Formats: sequence, C-alpha cells, structure tokens
Amino acid sequence: MSGKAKTSAGNFFEDFRLGEVIRHATPRTVRSADAALYTALYGSRFAVQSSDAFAQAIGYPKSPIDDLLVFHIVFGKTVPDISLNAVANLGYADCRFLQPVFPSDTLSANSEIIGLKENSNKQTGVVYVRSRGVNQNGEAVLDYVRWVMVRKREAAAAIAEEKVPQLPSTLNADAIGAACPRLRASAYDRVLAGSPHVWSGYSVGEKIDHVDGMTVEEAEHQLATRLYQNTAKVHFNQFSEGQGRFGRRLIYGGHVISLARALSFNGLANAFHVAAINGGRHVAPLFAGQTVFAWSEILDRAEIPGRNDVGALRVRTIATKDRACADFPEKSGKEYDPAVILDLDYWVLMPR
Repeated sequence: MSGKAKTSAGNFFEDFRLGEVIRHATPRTVRSADAALYTALYGSRFAVQSSDAFAQAIGYPKSPIDDLLVFHIVFGKTVPDISLNAVANLGYADCRFLQPVFPSDTLSANSEIIGLKENSNKQTGVVYVRSRGVNQNGEAVLDYVRWVMVRKREAAAAIAEEKVPQLPSTLNADAIGAACPRLRASAYDRVLAGSPHVWSGYSVGEKIDHVDGMTVEEAEHQLATRLYQNTAKVHFNQFSEGQGRFGRRLIYGGHVISLARALSFNGLANAFHVAAINGGRHVAPLFAGQTVFAWSEILDRAEIPGRNDVGALRVRTIATKDRACADFPEKSGKEYDPAVILDLDYWVLMPR
C-alpha cells in the first residue's frame, strides 16, 4: 500500500483559483532566541530592537521583534501552499505593519489569491496573493501583497480565470504607523542609537551610500531560510537545483532585503521601524560567495497625522552584488545596472 497520497508536492499554477482563501500551517511562537539568531545572520544594530532598556525608555513595553523577522516568519508560513514550486518571488506591494510583535507572541497566516496570469511559455504563471499575519489573539500584525512565478504541473493544463490586480504604488502617511506606540521622544538617546540625525535632518532627494558590504555564505542563507520555516525547493535542494538553469541554490529574496536593511544602519541608524513597504522588486538573483552593498535615496518626508513624536521617511534602497555603491548604481536607460539585485521602496519611522 502506497503512502504517496499522504504527502504533498505543493500547488502548481493551474491549482490556484481567484478568490481562494488558504489557511496556512504552522503557528509559530516567536522567541528571543529567534531574534538573537536573526542578529547573528544579519548584524542588525537598531537600538529599539537591540535593547529592552532603550525600548522601555521611549515607550515600548520591551524590545519588539525586528519588523523584517516578523515579515519573514509570516512569509514562511505561506510558502508550502503558495510558492513551494516557485521559480522566483517577483515583488511586493501594499505592505503594512499593523502592530508590534514581542517575544512569546504566536504568529499564524492566511492568504487570498487576488490575481493569476499565465506566462506565454505555458510553463509558468504569476500568482498574486494577499497574505495576513495574525497573533494569538487574532489581531492582524502584518498585511501585504506579493507576486510569485510558479511552475505549471502540465504545460497544456487549462487555466482558470485570469486577472492582474491593480495595486497602489505607495501608501499614504495616514495609513502607516499603527505598529509604533506613542514615544517619549525626549528619552530617545541619539548617542546610544548610533547617530545624531533624526527626521528633520533628512532631505527629499538625498542619497546615502551605506558603505559597508557583507558576503553571503552558503550555510548562512540556508540557515536563515530554515529559521523562517520557508520550504521553497530552490533554496535547499542542490541535487535538483544543480540541474536547473543556475546550477546552484538560489538565495531567498528576503535574505537580501534583511541584508540591505542591516547595512542601511550606517546612514539611517535612527530609522528604527519599518512601517510599510510600498513596493519591491528582486531585480536579479544572488548566490553564496557574493558580497552585498546598498545605498538609499530619500523619496519623501511626511508627518504622521496626529503625532509629533515620530515622522516618516519614504526610502528607496538599492542593493547590489560585488559592487560598491559610492556612485549610486541604478539604471542605465530602462535597464538596471548589472550589479543591482534589489529595488525596495518603503516607509520608515524616525523620532522628530
């Protein structure tokens, strides 16, 4: 008797239906150990996420879990159902962090299929999905849209109704900031935080080279992806990926986002909270042995309605591989510089 029916090969593109809602396994209790391992992988130094004493002084009950660790854990819940058979994760939009997460909180996730588009090669299609992470009380902590290219099981398979959703290019300042409690700004110690520059010290159009680089090792990116319980085959299985188009395992795109965010501390040290992600694109793949650099541009500066403790900066961060960013590599005409791997547009909060 075969037990094959008890296992899952994951969903292929033709399995998805518009409007379908999926509840994902497995709930995950976030521990201080998870935060420590996250720091070990990326070296993030933002004071609010590093120190209970610092966080409590400005108004948090204790140090919150890093926003991107929350994102990756919720993302990881969705992978077995959405992107186990993915070719690549393509982009993000309309991402809001809705309330802080602390050690001992338990996160779970659900997703709605909001768009489907078969590719012309008939081998793959793009799935648009809105995912929401909730805590143990059923309160939403994160809501975001992503789109991912997924293999078809059979090229000739009939496709259900197709639709490409309309997504906002940016979130307004009045739609962000819910995950940040009202701060005692006078208690915010800029020396301990690592920089004298706060919200008023940044100008629209300003560009910042984050200077430092970080080389990615094979074990690191696999350990990180396991930390998020992300089971996508392209990150782990060298037996199959060695026969694929790259000949090696592909680094999870979220790993690049976290590397760029950690590198941005040098220049944006007081940007302690990622409030929203307006949009993002994984421009090119990254592989172990390559070194990540980053630079940022300030796209906008906004007040948060009803608050004078923090202000919002809209930041565009570009990450590159094996290329320093002193000359701010971006695009040549319509094409990206060959070194660019990530283009991320997001809102951060800073004390005023």
